[in-house]
Amino acid sequence: MDALIESLWMTVSTILSPHGPPTQAGAASYAPSDFSIHFFLQLAVIILACRTVGWLGTRYMGQPQVVGEMIAGVVLGPSLFGLVAPDIQAAIFPKETKNILYVGAQLGVALYMFLVGLTLRLDHVRSKVRSAASVSAAGILVPFLIATIITPPLTRIPGLFATDIPLPSATLFMGACIALTAFPMLARIINERGLASSPLGTLSLTAGAFDDAASWCVLAIVLATCGGGSGVATLAIGGGVIYVSFLLLFGRRLLAPLGRAVEARGGMSMTVLAVTLMLLCLSAFIMDAIGIHGIFGGFILGVFMPRGRFADELKNKVEPVTVVLLLPMFFTYSGLNTRLDTVNSPSLLLIAFGIFIASVIAKFGACYLAARLCGEDNRTALGVGILMNSRGLMELIIINIGLQKGIIGAPLFSMLVLMAVTTTMMAGPLLDKFYKQENAKDGMP
Repeated sequence: MDALIESLWMTVSTILSPHGPPTQAGAASYAPSDFSIHFFLQLAVIILACRTVGWLGTRYMGQPQVVGEMIAGVVLGPSLFGLVAPDIQAAIFPKETKNILYVGAQLGVALYMFLVGLTLRLDHVRSKVRSAASVSAAGILVPFLIATIITPPLTRIPGLFATDIPLPSATLFMGACIALTAFPMLARIINERGLASSPLGTLSLTAGAFDDAASWCVLAIVLATCGGGSGVATLAIGGGVIYVSFLLLFGRRLLAPLGRAVEARGGMSMTVLAVTLMLLCLSAFIMDAIGIHGIFGGFILGVFMPRGRFADELKNKVEPVTVVLLLPMFFTYSGLNTRLDTVNSPSLLLIAFGIFIASVIAKFGACYLAARLCGEDNRTALGVGILMNSRGLMELIIINIGLQKGIIGAPLFSMLVLMAVTTTMMAGPLLDKFYKQENAKDGMP
């Protein structure tokens, strides 16, 4: 049996590496056919792993499918798959192909955020704007205050931050990581529980959008202080304000013909779908070009898209492929960058635990208190604090940027992945326990 397994593995290795093992030259030694072979196998493995782990999480742990997919991304990386079967993992996910996964991952996240914006109820946003602004402000200011306390000792530990990063930049980056809310995760948790049109869902989504937008502006400032120049921050903040202002003034009017075309035809034509996807790509390009992130381009455009039949038709056509095929690519890409074995000492584990506790206190506590002070009942305030404390997808995006730009090292990256996964896993069960429990106490359905 061992000989048979070894023979099969040698055959697979030969197929995956038809020109022999990769050389030190990296991707330059790869022909287009090599990328194609790996890409389709990677997609098959990613879909299998994400659906399986997602199902297990939903069935046995009370987690949304998306949380299981997030865990599956870590499982496929060097922290588990690479630890148990390093040769197989390296053959399926060679480092030369990571850029291909990255492109697919960005497309998936942008499309998903576009769909999130498409389902946002603006009438509810207007009714909750005061509470949302207060919750958002608390969810930003308190995490940055906590960051000013914990970052100085972290910068003195070798390997966590870049050696030449200024303390203010490190503090701002850490504050942005703690202040982030897992906006796409939050949206899926809310949608899967039928809370999208509820006051809790609208307040959390609106405050989460504000928080993440502010965190991205802070990230632009960090990148500027780390060598990008002041123009990076100016372009990101100024360009974002101009783009959103343009859509506020003209977006609905310019996009309305798409909705009318769908209503007149009784369905969405391929032409309307093509125009919509083209606009999405342009919106994501604009956000990327000014230095924020393409996913906000998707979300902002979705907010101003026509509702009614147009929105229903678009979701039916785009959502299945986005959720099942494209979005899991991002979780896997992040998982491939996660090395939990770098958190390999009691002191580092203690630091990871401290970051987790500080993050929960800063985000959950601040958002809960702000919601209560704005007049929300205890039930809604608890739900807001729980949901705003999840960080998942957005955290993974920002720490990937931090790692790529050399702001943080692999150990801190892994600690922040653990914090993101744990705070996101907490959201569903805590929401079921406390939000439903309060409903029962109040005699509400």
